[in-house]
Amino acid sequence: MKQLSKHLTFANAISCIALFVALSGAAYAATTTLGKKSVKTQNLANGSVTTLKLKGGSVTNLKLRNGAVTGPKIGPGAVGSGAIAMGAIRSEQLGGGVVTSGKLKNGAVTGEKLAGSAVGVNQLAANAVSNGKIQDGAVTSAKLAASALAPLVRNVVTVSKAHVSETAESESAAAECPSGRQAIAGGAKIVGGGPNIALTESTPIVASGKLTGWIAGGSAVNPPSAWSIEAVAICAEF
Repeated sequence: MKQLSKHLTFANAISCIALFVALSGAAYAATTTLGKKSVKTQNLANGSVTTLKLKGGSVTNLKLRNGAVTGPKIGPGAVGSGAIAMGAIRSEQLGGGVVTSGKLKNGAVTGEKLAGSAVGVNQLAANAVSNGKIQDGAVTSAKLAASALAPLVRNVVTVSKAHVSETAESESAAAECPSGRQAIAGGAKIVGGGPNIALTESTPIVASGKLTGWIAGGSAVNPPSAWSIEAVAICAEF
């Protein structure tokens, strides 16, 4: 005891006490369970929480801040169609050329999904629109170019005009087309009068460069009875 007291100083005693306290604190920390929510974000070093340390389903949408998940952080095939909510991906989220024809399933693009005038002449392949793909009444005159309408006739009507004569040696009759129409054909005939009546004229009426009707003429030599001449004009809009 005298030998021990000879080497025991105040400094040595303080050092021993400090060592004892330090060892006791480490042992306490190692055996103490951490309370719920006792580990805060500021207590975690960068990179300390890895994928292997995350429980399945522990990271939900509510725990992700806006913009936290970027393209480089998503593995190939990680986001399937089943993981995308209806309407989540709109045109403004898609880059140019992202959706190609090979990525569209048959029947995916319907008429209701096409904007007005979305499909123009430049989007149609040669011979893409055949007769079987055109609905009855779909092609109207308003949808045809003026050059295509030029050779076509519309709203055809027939107009006739007769002139009766008792004993005249010559008579004529003119069938005029209604306003807005021109003659595309015509004819003439004689009614009654016997064999001494002859047709002398059957020709269109021309006015200002347009065919406005049809005129017919006939002559008689001593007709035995009354006779008549009739002109017929077939008129149409252009």
